Amino acid sequence: MSAVADPGSGSPLHRALQLSEEALCLSNPNPRVGCVIVSPDGRVIGEGHTQAAGGPHAEVMALRMAQREGHDTRGATAYVTLEPCSHHGRTPPCCDALIGAGIARVVVASLDPNPRVAGRGIERLRIAGVAVDRLDHDDPLAQAVRELNIGFFSRMLRGRPWVRLKAAISLDGRTALASGESQWITGEAARLDGHAWRARACAVLTGVGTVRDDNPRLDARLPGLTRQPHLVVVDSRLETPATARLFEHAHGGLPRQRWIYHALPDGTPKAEPLAGLATLVARPGERQKVDLQTMMEDLGRREVNELHVEAGHKLNGSLLAADLVDEWLVYCAPVLLGDAAIGLSAWRGPTTLAAAPRLRWLDVVPLGVDVRLRARDPARTAFLNTLRRPTPP
Repeated sequence: MSAVADPGSGSPLHRALQLSEEALCLSNPNPRVGCVIVSPDGRVIGEGHTQAAGGPHAEVMALRMAQREGHDTRGATAYVTLEPCSHHGRTPPCCDALIGAGIARVVVASLDPNPRVAGRGIERLRIAGVAVDRLDHDDPLAQAVRELNIGFFSRMLRGRPWVRLKAAISLDGRTALASGESQWITGEAARLDGHAWRARACAVLTGVGTVRDDNPRLDARLPGLTRQPHLVVVDSRLETPATARLFEHAHGGLPRQRWIYHALPDGTPKAEPLAGLATLVARPGERQKVDLQTMMEDLGRREVNELHVEAGHKLNGSLLAADLVDEWLVYCAPVLLGDAAIGLSAWRGPTTLAAAPRLRWLDVVPLGVDVRLRARDPARTAFLNTLRRPTPP
């Protein structure tokens, strides 16, 4: 049979999932994958997770550990959270590494959505005589693998990033005073958690209004990071100041790419002050605004998996109006700012309650004096059901 049940929290696959979580802020734009190798007599002889892009994948890391410690991998079973790759990308195929190491069986939690793999990894292993089993699509561990890699699955199956909109609000739903003052609505614990969500994203998105008003750097300021999220600015008329802090070195001196999306014609003189500071991308839409849909498609081509939005109410409203927000990440503080303060978005919304979008809570987490709320419409993940396909016998 091609599908198996995960035996529980103490299983090698569950351990592989734990290992994959260690790649959370490391492996972008590659998926977060973990691997555990078990000898024929039931001993764990190798473990690993995917490294930074261009580095070894989880399977190779686990095989290297086994070799380093003098273990024989012939006849062993490899437990992998995602179907081993079968193509030459930044690294050679992991299928070949497993076959060459004499692995007798591979257990896979989830199929790989990458069309260059998409069942071919399993097929390649089976042709080489390796037994392959995988979890059922609805197995909780398979679901957890997809959730951990929701951005990668989105990019592969929808051609665009998973868009997570972050906001810090007062109890009455305001994000800033009428003067624009917003630092700080939430406390230190909430802000630290926000940096962790930045760190796991491929890129952070903001608008030119936020750049002008707050002059943020929008990097992830956490210890031990080895990569920074790229930066995306929506700036229809190229009004981003060349002196903006977002052009400064990111925390830790780590490199990052900067893309500014605008709606002006190619060769505009307004591009000259910014040309050496960021990649300028023209995506003109209606009313001389950036076409947000084609911008998302372009970001998908640039290998952005998770897009973390930290913008003002106008861009938030435009993203909502374009139906591009997949998930909400909201930090709510027990403070009241009043009716004159600025709201979460400029989206006009429905005219009836029946037409209002109904979201589902993912989690509600206390953070110091504040609360983190995470929600989404379950229909946003319907694209994952396209993975419900049989693997070759």
